[in-house]
Amino acid sequence: MILVFGSLNIDLVAQVPVIPGPGRTVLAPSYQTHFGGKGANQAVAAARIAGPGHVRMAGRVGRDGFGDSAIENLRENGIDTALVIRADEPTGCAFITVDQAGENAITVASGANLAASAGDLPAELFRSDTVLMLQMEVPFAQALEVARRTNSASGTVIWNLAPVPEKMTRETVTELLAETDYLLVNEHEAIDAAAAIGLALSDFESAAADLAKAGDLTCIVTAGAQGALAVAADGSRLRAPAPRITPMDTTGAGDSFAGAFATVIHEKVPLQIALQVGCDAAAQKCLKPGAQAGMPLRAAISSLA
Repeated sequence: MILVFGSLNIDLVAQVPVIPGPGRTVLAPSYQTHFGGKGANQAVAAARIAGPGHVRMAGRVGRDGFGDSAIENLRENGIDTALVIRADEPTGCAFITVDQAGENAITVASGANLAASAGDLPAELFRSDTVLMLQMEVPFAQALEVARRTNSASGTVIWNLAPVPEKMTRETVTELLAETDYLLVNEHEAIDAAAAIGLALSDFESAAADLAKAGDLTCIVTAGAQGALAVAADGSRLRAPAPRITPMDTTGAGDSFAGAFATVIHEKVPLQIALQVGCDAAAQKCLKPGAQAGMPLRAAISSLA
């Protein structure tokens, strides 16, 4: 089973000529509403590769129309939503601007995501065949407790260190590394995490190597057009190239990688193939708008053919 404990949002997306800086306003002709939240994104990405009935989502939404829609969308993607609990806070919402090059800027109002609780998850979920996916959009203490329970049952923990907390402490990173089997980061997140534990590094490969060694884990770095890198605790490395594409919208690309990667790790494929599947899924997502709407089905992933 693939278990995702994380955030669920509604995304409001505007296409703009340029992403505005401080004090600047730009006009967009309209906006679109999409389903989002890094947790829900990764659950959908996993379910589209794994198929119905293999992914469970745990988290919180509000008692509002956005919450109704978010739950129904997960169900339509074949995801078990029994552990998506209603909270008094409003459903989380993200405000996204996408420029002409497909790059994005995102502001997230967390809402009900801040009420997500490890106590919502029954003990029978935690087994040796459980692959847990975590991110950083719900309270860290709750995510850490879910990771500990998974480890106690000899399950597998995949932790996507995104978004990086504004104030990421040495204690936070140390605790996270101790409970993680696969740490997923991009180039900047790798360097930021290494800096938080006192490693002043300027390149992501060195940062990934030191994080892997510090946590006795495998660190996976997604590096956009450079593809993906895996560094094991002993320093050994694997690489996978990124398909050459012209991106339309990069929103959710990292989540597509994470969900696809978790699915094939659950299927016990070799790590080299898992890296390539993640890269292929991320590239396919970039060819379509929206975080979840553009996530590919298994048939679209050439490395799984």
